[in-house]
Amino acid sequence: MTRERLISLDVFRGLTILLMTIVNNPGDWGNVFPPLLHAEWHGCTPTDLVFPFFIFIMGVAVPLAMPDKIYDGTTFNKILVRSLRMLCLGIFFNFFGKIQLFGLDGIPLLIGRLAITIAVGYALMGSFSSKVKNILAFSILFIYLFLAYSGIEAYHDVRLPGVLQRIAIVYFVVSLLYLKTSQKTQIVTGVVLLLGYWAIMTLIPVPGIGPANLEKGTNLASWLDCVLLKGHMYHETLTWDPEGILSTVPSIVNGIIGLLIGQLLQREISKTQKAQKMLIIGVVLIIAGLLWNIVFPLNKSLWTSSYVLYTTGLATTFLAILYYVIDIADYKKGFKPFLIWGVNPMIVFFSSQIIPQSLVMIEFQNPHNTSEKINLLEYLYRFGIAPFFNNPMAASLAGALVYVCIWTFILWIFYRNKLIFKV
Repeated sequence: MTRERLISLDVFRGLTILLMTIVNNPGDWGNVFPPLLHAEWHGCTPTDLVFPFFIFIMGVAVPLAMPDKIYDGTTFNKILVRSLRMLCLGIFFNFFGKIQLFGLDGIPLLIGRLAITIAVGYALMGSFSSKVKNILAFSILFIYLFLAYSGIEAYHDVRLPGVLQRIAIVYFVVSLLYLKTSQKTQIVTGVVLLLGYWAIMTLIPVPGIGPANLEKGTNLASWLDCVLLKGHMYHETLTWDPEGILSTVPSIVNGIIGLLIGQLLQREISKTQKAQKMLIIGVVLIIAGLLWNIVFPLNKSLWTSSYVLYTTGLATTFLAILYYVIDIADYKKGFKPFLIWGVNPMIVFFSSQIIPQSLVMIEFQNPHNTSEKINLLEYLYRFGIAPFFNNPMAASLAGALVYVCIWTFILWIFYRNKLIFKV
């Protein structure tokens, strides 16, 4: 069986990472339209769809990338190394702003951090032999863990979980499930994980706190994060992590459902039948998620089972629509910009985390107010974008869209030159 490149899946991935870029890069975090913010706790906004959509898309891509379903030592090593490379890239984002070099500060420190970034990025995304990839990935992971637990002041509270770290874990598990189990086993595994997580979160008392609950900072997932990740969690929560340990378990099911959809797309049936089945599955999952929401609320931070079903239902429905329009009706006009984003997501994910942090490090005297210092990112927004808008939320969105336009141009150059960055 030959590998099948689904344009609709690339477009879906492109739309998702483009939305991620808009969400993560507003001009002003104090003025953001509500749909571009995460739900405060229970609930689900458009922003809360980005992460689960990524995991779903990754799951769909697994069988398309390995259609022959051959499991051996070489294949296992490729999966392991790719997972480790993603894991290490994700952790590096958390280290970037804490790197200290020989007492340097300001621009010299920024140059040093960027030099390390280029080295790490090349080590984790460069093309090497399997043996070299292994050595580099394990070595970098060891360095991270050593620094995090060495007692060195600069790194004593560096965060270890994160978005790419969770994607790496799910990719590893889902890939092995695909290669080693039947679809029936994959479905049973997904059901067991969702029901088991529901039972664990709602029935098991929280040590030192009391009855099971789903509140911030007092639920079982928060307690486990505090025990196992103490001092290395998200800086805005401190006592728990939105990409923590226990909440990673149900996220595996987002990947499993994507995996099942990917295998559906490989079946020897007509494309129209595939689109119809995806649409039906999507609607059923949405309804199931909303019904479960009554007793186990939609919640991204807890990654509740209802949230898994609801988000994968939406993802399946969106993919069915794109699949029909692009791969069946053959209507591709207007989708090229999203395709350009979709074939090169890793470089955007990696660089868009680093660029804003770098711009913030470039400080100088504000020419419009000599009594204050201002960083380059704030200066560009405050004096280059905000003055053109009366509505501060519109100005903030414009800042994000300008950033998207810059990245679209960069990705277009990469696309024209067939430059694709992978882990």
